[in-house]
Amino acid sequence: MMFHGVIPPVCTPMTPDGEVAVDDLRRLVAFLLDEGVHGLFLLGSTSETVGLTDAQQETVLTTAIAAAGGRVPVIAGCIDFTTRRVIDRALRAKAHGVDGIVSCAPFYLKPDQAEIVRHYTMLQEAVDLPILAYDIPGAVQTKIERPTLATLAASGVLSGLKDSSGQEANFRGVLLDTAQYPEFSVFTGSELMADVALWLGAAGIVPGMGNVDPGGYVRLYDAAVAGDWGTAKAEQERLYRLFRIISVGQAPGIGFSAAAWGSFKVALKLRGVISSATPTAPMSSLSPGAEAKIEALLKEASLEQVAVTT
Repeated sequence: MMFHGVIPPVCTPMTPDGEVAVDDLRRLVAFLLDEGVHGLFLLGSTSETVGLTDAQQETVLTTAIAAAGGRVPVIAGCIDFTTRRVIDRALRAKAHGVDGIVSCAPFYLKPDQAEIVRHYTMLQEAVDLPILAYDIPGAVQTKIERPTLATLAASGVLSGLKDSSGQEANFRGVLLDTAQYPEFSVFTGSELMADVALWLGAAGIVPGMGNVDPGGYVRLYDAAVAGDWGTAKAEQERLYRLFRIISVGQAPGIGFSAAAWGSFKVALKLRGVISSATPTAPMSSLSPGAEAKIEALLKEASLEQVAVTT
């Protein structure tokens, strides 16, 4: 499979004045590659793609793809309201040299399942790249149902799935439904159930916290592939405790997304990978008190500053 293993949804570092921090992004890509990740997912939720302008998305693609230098596959999120808009984004991403596309169901429209099939079919016909569906009903308000995924896997329209639904029983059903299609790669977006997903047969993990501790998720994945489930479980439990960083930033004036994505950026700044934890507008930065708590959790997880060479 081209896509497998640990493929973190890469954070988008921003400057204090709201532009893409290009040097920080280069360092982040170098850090992730040094830690052994198997691919990069640009312009996903953790990348704050919905807060980026078209020009900023282009900057992310050109910068990160160049920094990766072909060492691992790069997939790009193409997230928009309608199929035509997604196709436009996908064609631009393809022109930059991405290896695959990730697309959720059209949102705002609340499409029927038949319309979701048509969406992905039109996208595949227009772009001719591997396409992974992105099932994240909490954000787009539409669930990609199991029969829909099975139909798209059987036809070869989809090459895989990134499941961020949080529905573990449904995830297992998807794996059962698509087991007969070995080229269909199913990934979990869960930071907390990665070992279980791999035990069930997932091709890999797309964890937002993989920005903060990519090496931890790589060790978990390697242990799972080797059948060392005790080591995988221990690594997952350490990461589970570290995941508390996403909750310490929640406060009046700071929503869940700002707290979660912001905690990853604060942790990366504390580890010396990026220079600023600025979020995309209109999200607020985390407080100094939250940063202190995140620093304590990093120490508890034995994560220190790193030296990154680009």
